[in-house]
Formats: sequence, structure tokens, C-alpha cells
Amino acid sequence: MISKRDVAVGLLAMAATLGAVAAVDAAKPVIGESVYDWNKLVVKKTPIGETRAILRGPTATLDELEMHVTTLNPGNASHPPHKHPNEELVIIDTGTVEALVNGEWKRLGPGSVILNSSNVMHGLRNVGTTPSQYHVVNWKTDKTPKQ
Repeated sequence: MISKRDVAVGLLAMAATLGAVAAVDAAKPVIGESVYDWNKLVVKKTPIGETRAILRGPTATLDELEMHVTTLNPGNASHPPHKHPNEELVIIDTGTVEALVNGEWKRLGPGSVILNSSNVMHGLRNVGTTPSQYHVVNWKTDKTPKQ
């Protein structure tokens, strides 16, 4: 049997946890007007190519804005097809890729743009003979599903 004291302790612990999470989120600085020099971005080598993180955090109108650039070696996929609650924009810079869009693989080249919708299965793979590079922009708002 759960006592009133057990319920009170549980509620207090839950309130403290939620307060700590809110304090951490509130501490994230809002990203304002800024520039990111390509030559100063840190290159992280991966088994399938490399990635450069550009930014991640809240802005004046978004709960979170995340941007990165991926270079994908020929014959590799960024990861298996997947879905996530946030929307995502992918801009192909170099190379030839196939993108899973509406259940079909579509071949795309430089300058092409992909919009991955919320909670829709998508994927990307390099089908060319040279590395492909693409820019990814993710965002979350109060309308983004929690999962």
C-alpha cells in the first residue's frame, strides 16, 4: 500500500527533477545573428566520411535549430532509413545521392533540396563515385511532436 508520505515524496522528487531540467534548458543561450567560417569548423572523421557541426540551440523563434555538414564516402549511407519528430532540410552540395522520399529512392545531384517531414521514413545514400557533401538544417518548435 502506498502511503500519503510516499506520494508526497514522489511528487517532490518529480518537481525537483522537472525544475532541474527547466533550469538547464533555460541556461542555453539564444542563438542570434552570427557567422560560421567554413575553415574554422571542426572536422570529425567517421567510418563513412566526415561531419562538421555548425550550431545547435534555441533561437528567438525556434526551440532548437541544428545545422551540420556531412561528407559521405561513395557507396555509403548516412544511416539506415529512419524517422524523427522534427522536420529537416537537406541541401546537396556535391556528388550524387539517392534519397528515400515517399517510399521511393530518388537520384539527386548538386543544388538539389530534400525536405524530410515530421515522422516520415527517410534516408540518404551516396550512389556516385566521389564523396558527396550535403548541408542539414533541423528545427524544433512548440508544434514539433514530442515523439
